[in-house]
Amino acid sequence: MTEYCSVEKKAHIMTVTIERPDRLNALHSQANAELGRVFDDFADDDDMWVAIITGSGRGFCAGNDLRHQAEGGERVPMPMGFGGLTSRFDLNKPVIAAVNGVAMGGGFEIALACDLIIASEKALFALPEPKVGLAALAGGLNRLPRQIGPKRALGMILTGRHVSAAEGLDLGFVNEVVEHEALTDAARNWALQICACAPLSIRASKDVVYRSLDSASLEESMTTPYDSVKTMVKSQDFIEGPKAFAEKRKPNWQGK
Repeated sequence: MTEYCSVEKKAHIMTVTIERPDRLNALHSQANAELGRVFDDFADDDDMWVAIITGSGRGFCAGNDLRHQAEGGERVPMPMGFGGLTSRFDLNKPVIAAVNGVAMGGGFEIALACDLIIASEKALFALPEPKVGLAALAGGLNRLPRQIGPKRALGMILTGRHVSAAEGLDLGFVNEVVEHEALTDAARNWALQICACAPLSIRASKDVVYRSLDSASLEESMTTPYDSVKTMVKSQDFIEGPKAFAEKRKPNWQGK
């Protein structure tokens, strides 16, 4: 049972909806810890291949619940970071952010920690922490420059300005902008396209991409042994894929 989010599992896709619409889905530490447990479950569930995270109401996530903090609300540990994602570095399964509205501060950091960002035309992004004497230390200052380059990232970070979905697409951190009413279907369409591929191939691909970004050279990134690739090569799906191609049929992926 969850208190601050809802979870749906269907056809290898887990959809997580943040459920604090009265506060534009701003998160306190209890909500972050709960989302951490939800994504722990996603990581451990072999039947779940892709996750989508979105928000209820008008906001995706307005960041840290400053009102709760100002009221002296209880704080609990959240080892996996904001939204249960920003400090999670060992998840090879893909996560899609379906950004339906405001994604500010920690909310934007959740989206940046995802592998794809599908945005409603009503989505709005910012790292406004300096305006309240803070800094985006849940990965925003680290991920945004890596994803769009330091000059573009600093243009957002040093001003705290709001960026529309269309500009986010132009800057390169948004994958697709859709009409607001089409967001759920669009995010699910991306997830279904991913699910049409071999799960272990997807996980190996994600693992190699992110670890390659940390390599000192192209040669090093290409010659490094990856456990995820070894797992893929030893899997039943590694045999099933070419077999299905030769037999001109749809592959029956097992994820093992």
